[in-house]
Amino acid sequence: MGFKLVLNVLYTVGIVLCLFVAYKANADKNFTLLGAAILVGGVVIVLKIRLLKDVKNSQKKL
Repeated sequence: MGFKLVLNVLYTVGIVLCLFVAYKANADKNFTLLGAAILVGGVVIVLKIRLLKDVKNSQKKL
């Protein structure tokens, strides 16, 4: 369970980092980097949702 907690924190940091990179890329008119940051951020959000569902299901089994 501790590993999942650390993974959740890393996913949250990744989402914040992607948002920051997307903001800076938009300000600098670097649309390739903006698209990449949005894509990676979306993948991290999907992974975080799957992790949260897994933790919720494991809590129900107890």
